[in-house]
Amino acid sequence: MNVLSRFLIAFAVFVTGLTGVAVLPARALVEIDINKGNIEPLPIAVTDFLSGGQIGTDISSVVAADLRRSGLFAPVDKAAFIEKISNPDAAPRFEDWKVINAQTLVTGRVSQEPDGRLKAEFRLWDTFAGQQLAGQQFFANRANWRRVAHIIADAIYERLTGEKGYFDTRIVFIDESGARGQTTKRLAIMDQDGANVRYLTNGEDLVLTPRFSPSRQEITYMSYVGKEPPRVYLLQLETGQRELVSNFPGMTFAPRFSPDGQKVIMSFVRDDGDTNIYTMDLRSRTTQRLTSTNAIDTSPSYSPDGSKIVFTSDRGGRAQIYVMNANGSGQKRISFGNGAYSTPVWSPRGDLIAFTKQSGGQFSIGVMRTDGKRERILVSGFLVEGPTWAPNGRVLMYFRQERGAGGPKLHSIDLTGRNEQRVESPNFGSDPAWSPLLE
Repeated sequence: MNVLSRFLIAFAVFVTGLTGVAVLPARALVEIDINKGNIEPLPIAVTDFLSGGQIGTDISSVVAADLRRSGLFAPVDKAAFIEKISNPDAAPRFEDWKVINAQTLVTGRVSQEPDGRLKAEFRLWDTFAGQQLAGQQFFANRANWRRVAHIIADAIYERLTGEKGYFDTRIVFIDESGARGQTTKRLAIMDQDGANVRYLTNGEDLVLTPRFSPSRQEITYMSYVGKEPPRVYLLQLETGQRELVSNFPGMTFAPRFSPDGQKVIMSFVRDDGDTNIYTMDLRSRTTQRLTSTNAIDTSPSYSPDGSKIVFTSDRGGRAQIYVMNANGSGQKRISFGNGAYSTPVWSPRGDLIAFTKQSGGQFSIGVMRTDGKRERILVSGFLVEGPTWAPNGRVLMYFRQERGAGGPKLHSIDLTGRNEQRVESPNFGSDPAWSPLLE
C-alpha cells in the first residue's frame, strides 16, 4: 500500500442507483464562464449528516465550507431550514426546501462499520425538479474524516458544474515565523483549506520554492545549507528522505517537475553571471541545457502535455514571458505589456498561463492565453506573488503582503477575479504549490 493510501485514506466508493434521475434543469445548473464578470452563487442546503455524534456535523460543515470558498455556491443558513432530515435515504419534502430557495440539497449519514472504519453516505437532490442527482458512500479510517468531507464536496462540485473538484488536495508552502530579520522558514504541508498542517523541515536551513511531483509522493525545493550556494533537493513525503538533485558548482534555483515526473527543470547561474535553463533526468542524472543567452532565463514551467515550456527572460532588456519547445527550440516572446513579468505557470488545463507582474509601483497576478493574448489582471497589491494553479485550472493560490505588515499570507482567487479568499496557516506563509489531483 502506498503512502497516500496509508497517510491519507483508504476508501471504497459505491455509487447508489439513480433510476429515473433527471438532468438538472438549465435554471439550476452551474456553468462556469471564466470571461464572465460575475457568477451568481447557487443556493445549496447542506444538512447535518446523521451520526449520533459530532462527526456528522463536522463532515457536513467542511463540505459546506469547501463549496462556499469556491465562490460558486451559497450554502443556506441552517436556521432557515424547515424540514429536519430524519431519514437521508428517503426523498425530502421538496416544498420545504423550495420555499427557502435551496435549489439543491445535500443529506447524509455517518456510521461505524464492525471493523472500526467510518461509512459516510450522501445524496444530492434537485429540489425544484424533485429528483436525486447523485448518491455515493465512502469508507475511511476515522482519523481521515476531513478527507472524506473533501471528497464529498468534490463529487457535488463535479456533478453540478461538470468540472473536477479541487478540495481533496494539499498545499506545500514555506511557513515563516519569528521577528523581522530573524525569520525561520520551514517547509510545511497542509490541506487546501489550511487544516492538518505538518512540518517537513526543522527550520535550520533556509528553504524556498517547493513544488509537487505529479504523483504527490515527493516534492522538489531549493535550500541554503550553511554557507553553501543554494541547491535543489528532492524530499520523499512518506519517509522524509532528502537527496541532492544536482551537483552544479554554482547556484541552482526555480525547480519544477516535468509532467511525467521523470525530469526536473531548473535554472543554473554560471560563473559569468548568466542564468540558463537546464533539465535533469532523475534516473540517469544527465543534464540538458535548453537556453544559452547572455541574460537571465529562469522560472521554467512545463505545459501539461510536456511539449512546451514557459519561462521568463530579460534578454530584451526587461523580464518578459517566453515559450519554447521542450527541447529548447522555437524560443518565442509572448508578453509585450508594460512592467516586468515573473513566475509564469502553465494551467493544468493547458489554456492559460498565470504570472506575476510588477508595474507602476505595485505587483499583480494575472493570466494570459498561451500565445500571450487576452492578458487579464486578477489581483493587485503592495506585494502579490507566486501563483500556483488548483489542479482543475479554475483557482489560483499565491501569497500577499500588505505595506507595513509583518509578513506574507496565503490567498486564493478564482478566474473571475471576484472571489479572493484568505487561506489560514499557523504563521506567515509564502511560495505555495498546489498538489495534483489524486486519481
